[in-house]
Amino acid sequence: MLNNIGLPGLLLIAVVVLVLFGRGKISSLMGEVGKGITSFKKGVSEGTAEIEDQAAEEAKDVTPEEEKEEA
Repeated sequence: MLNNIGLPGLLLIAVVVLVLFGRGKISSLMGEVGKGITSFKKGVSEGTAEIEDQAAEEAKDVTPEEEKEEA
């Protein structure tokens, strides 16, 4: 169904959306979308860094459990 729209159809949809919502509303909406994407990427990178830090901590301590309990 969406394969039949073409460039003129997309331009018509863009003009209708622009007329209905106005330039300012669309601009602020796209700004919010950009902030959301940035926040998502930041969260993913922080989560990855946290997992890597935990793995590094586990890799550092190679002392067997029996020796840890005795100390």
